[in-house]
Amino acid sequence: MPTVLLAFIIAFVVSQVALLCTTVYLHRALSHKAISLAPPAKAVFRVLIWLMTGIRPRQWAAVHRKHHAFTDVEGDPHSPILEGFWKVQLGNAALYRKVARDGETVRKYAKDIPQDRWDRYLFDHALLGLGLGVVMLYLAFGWEVALIAAGMHAALYLLVNAAINAVGHTFGKQVYDNTARNNRWLAWLAAGEGWHNNHHAAPTSAKLGLARHETDPGYWVVRLLVALGQAKVRLSEVRLTQRSSKPLEAVGR
Repeated sequence: MPTVLLAFIIAFVVSQVALLCTTVYLHRALSHKAISLAPPAKAVFRVLIWLMTGIRPRQWAAVHRKHHAFTDVEGDPHSPILEGFWKVQLGNAALYRKVARDGETVRKYAKDIPQDRWDRYLFDHALLGLGLGVVMLYLAFGWEVALIAAGMHAALYLLVNAAINAVGHTFGKQVYDNTARNNRWLAWLAAGEGWHNNHHAAPTSAKLGLARHETDPGYWVVRLLVALGQAKVRLSEVRLTQRSSKPLEAVGR
């Protein structure tokens, strides 16, 4: 198999795993408490997020919570309505870092996620985690494939995550009365995160695809974790924070 093709396949798989970890752990569990994870599952997610993204979970949760507090108005960390579509799509990581490191956002929006000793010694050291991730690819596939795959993974992960904010607040359907939008193709690429209009209408729901036809791969993982005794869903029914623009009966439970 050609080196570049192998590297792309590896990068795509790693990116999809990283996106699943992001939506299940960082988004649904940590930021919104829609699910609670058993210690073994939580430990696995922390390690995978560290190796594949270098993200500090409390920073991610804080920035996302601020986004919900100021959705598409002054104070939103990454609104395409305020910043412009391309600035968010291509510069979302920079916008995130600016807010995550402002000294105030984490203190205000992540009080319930304190730094522990594992953060101090391991998980707050992003370059160490990413470096170990590349070393693991090298041991499995060699330097050439590892470096190409790592670069492709970074591009894929950053662009898809940016699209959740840029595309998810610019293009798509609005079932509920909020400024976010639903995109089926983005839901497939981003482990269910494309149902962004749904999420802003029901942020405490563990399920982002609310209707029967709305595919949500992230929720498949949640259901598997529940079946394995590694997770519990907080709410058994969807609780809308805003009024639906369609009959409530049309929304899947």
